[in-house]
Amino acid sequence: MFVDTAKVLLVAGRGGNGAVSFRTEKYIDHGGPDGGDGGHGGDIVFVGDEGTNTLIDFRYHPELKADKGENGSKRDRRGKSADPMLVKVPLGTIVSRDGVVMADITTKGQQVVIAHGGDGGFGNAHFKSSTRQSPRVAEVGEPGETFEATLELKLLADVGLIGFPNAGKSTLLSVVSNARPEIADYAFTTLTPNLGVADIDSSTLLIADIPGLIEGASEGKGLGGAFLRHVDRTSVLLHLIDAYTDDIADAYKIIRAELKAHNPHLSTRNEVVAITKVEGLDDEIINDQLSKLQKVVTPETPLFAISSTAHKNIKELLRELASQVKIVREQEIAQTEQDTETDDIPTISLTNIQKEASWQVDVKGELFIVTGQKIEKFGRRTDYNNPHSLNRLRDIMRKMGISHELERKGAEGTSIVAINGQEFTLVEQ
Repeated sequence: MFVDTAKVLLVAGRGGNGAVSFRTEKYIDHGGPDGGDGGHGGDIVFVGDEGTNTLIDFRYHPELKADKGENGSKRDRRGKSADPMLVKVPLGTIVSRDGVVMADITTKGQQVVIAHGGDGGFGNAHFKSSTRQSPRVAEVGEPGETFEATLELKLLADVGLIGFPNAGKSTLLSVVSNARPEIADYAFTTLTPNLGVADIDSSTLLIADIPGLIEGASEGKGLGGAFLRHVDRTSVLLHLIDAYTDDIADAYKIIRAELKAHNPHLSTRNEVVAITKVEGLDDEIINDQLSKLQKVVTPETPLFAISSTAHKNIKELLRELASQVKIVREQEIAQTEQDTETDDIPTISLTNIQKEASWQVDVKGELFIVTGQKIEKFGRRTDYNNPHSLNRLRDIMRKMGISHELERKGAEGTSIVAINGQEFTLVEQ
């Protein structure tokens, strides 16, 4: 079953807790702290896979949960970090979170960390110093990232076959490639996109048969609207039109209008147009249909008259498609190089360190809410049930200047402060 959209809940692994432990070896009194750190929680990593062409697995398994990191233990033993969860996805998969694209997986073997596992907490051995010989502080492991991701598959192909239902797209694909789509003499035979590989001379073309479009497809009518997204990623469009169409120019314009309504950029996509099923027509009728098309296509658009069953002009068509694809690929390389040069222009912005260290205090009623990347990270690693651990968080707030800002905004020792939803008093009671 072909599925090209899915939603999945991602739960990366929680980091392991740090340990509070002291050496208790024979003949050693008052041994020092030896609690080890917790291991890192498992990341969720998406991997581009050529052998996968549908998102159906995510419909049956809508939740992905990575393993936790192991807790630290005595004798400075660090907990084992969890292995990343590797998830195969089809090439052309776009991963979004809250409408923002996180990853576009387009190459075989490409790996992208979609959800990061939590860091392990430090054990008490980490906090030993000349003034603190017996720290009873250990951090808890951070939770891994948890959120719902939207997956959308847009097929990656060199050539996209477009046209009305029964225009001969599936027949052409079956003739030029190893694909075996269902073929019948009625509309909407193709219910899902089909992919095929065509060899011509020294070139190889990946061709996608997009299910039949009709007028209004961009507004959700017919079957084509569900698959228009797959046209977005094709380098060249091959527009097929049945040679027996009464108004062949109008048929061409309708499909072009639907493509433009779906994505205005498609109006500038390289295109080849071919009338199909010409094996039963004489040259006069074929030339008449081609002349009608010439009046509505752009002057540089190649026109062909083909017969898939009789293999008429098929090689010539494939050679033209290979040439067009080569042109597009060269343009993409040139654009990438130009973008790289543009990216080298220096810009003034906050450094990552500055962004991490920044914080903010908001007052809502009697609650003082502290936010900021760095302080929230410390908050996630605090064991609020351990007074030693909580006092360490208060010390960090004081060193970062947060406590001073809280007092400036009216906070007192008994005032309630919240970080990551965890509430505590500004001063130990």
